[in-house]
Amino acid sequence: MNRLLRGIPLLALLTLALPSRAAVVEQADVYVSGRDGYHTYRIPAVIRAANGDLLAFCEGRRESGSDTGDIDLLQKRSTDGGKTWGPAQVVWDDGANTCGNPCPVLDESTGTLFLLTTHNLGQDHEREIVTRSSVGTRTVWLLSSKDHGVTWTKPIDITDAAKDPSWTWYATGPGVGIQIKSGPHAGRLVIPCDHNYAAPAEPKGNGSGSHALYSDDHGRTWRRSEPIRPRLNECQVAELFDGRGTLLMNMRSNRGRHCRAEATSADGGQSWTPVKDAPALVEPVCQASLVRHDAARRLVFSNPADTKRVNMTVQTSSDDGQNWRRLAVLHPGPSAYSCLVPLDETTVGCLYERGEKKPYERITFARVRLRPE
Repeated sequence: MNRLLRGIPLLALLTLALPSRAAVVEQADVYVSGRDGYHTYRIPAVIRAANGDLLAFCEGRRESGSDTGDIDLLQKRSTDGGKTWGPAQVVWDDGANTCGNPCPVLDESTGTLFLLTTHNLGQDHEREIVTRSSVGTRTVWLLSSKDHGVTWTKPIDITDAAKDPSWTWYATGPGVGIQIKSGPHAGRLVIPCDHNYAAPAEPKGNGSGSHALYSDDHGRTWRRSEPIRPRLNECQVAELFDGRGTLLMNMRSNRGRHCRAEATSADGGQSWTPVKDAPALVEPVCQASLVRHDAARRLVFSNPADTKRVNMTVQTSSDDGQNWRRLAVLHPGPSAYSCLVPLDETTVGCLYERGEKKPYERITFARVRLRPE
């Protein structure tokens, strides 16, 4: 085998070999681990502000690549559609504690950006929070900006509304929230989230599920949906093109089937249909991204499309997720979390983790041209 191809998984090689009209891809690194005072950058989220600027969020992990410890919430800005990026801005730094899991959403009716995030003591590990042996617990917070992310309010604790007291671990997103465009709940803000809970029938007595937070009063108050269970985790939500405001929740699955899981909601994210597998969306048990591209009338999906964390791939669907078509392989090597954003009528952006030896060496922004269906 050619040395250039050695080490690329078989599924990635087969994908690269498929005949297609290649999408145009432009890529630029946004965060590079080891630079600017942080050991590792992880957990990307990107959103377009009302003025057109792109905001790229991530966790800046000070001392190591661990999910625990001194972690700050960072942001960079692009004013040219993601071709170049300005310096990092610290959105939230709480000393040695963990501030992370960014999940922004834009209220298009007011132009206000909301940023939902989570917090825990830096000394507390996830396994300790799950088993209730930690000093503190996982809490949920809200920041907002009325100037397109130039400044942010101080974080407000919304844990009482967002988290059932019986839940242990909790995560907002990571990725982005949406605002419903059609149907009886038009204008509602919806944030995808996940949680852990006591489940005696599950391994080690711990269960995992997905859910949503939603607001009908422009972010002043928040309510949580019914949980989606069992064995589900990080998720993304998108509105379908049926004109009724139907929501599709696409979820990381711990069900052992190496594919994503899905549920839909006809009531604006308050309740969800029974879970079903999405076998066309292969995954290695990892976070993924799903967005609605209005101009192209397509859903766009990104993830490491393999049974390992490699082969970052963008796919599109013109029939509300019934069928998927590969658009581009952004990186055939190690890759993990990602976040998509519509850029214009013919382009989508993808902020994603990648590397040569492991997926967490850098966070890159790719501009991908949509092909005609």
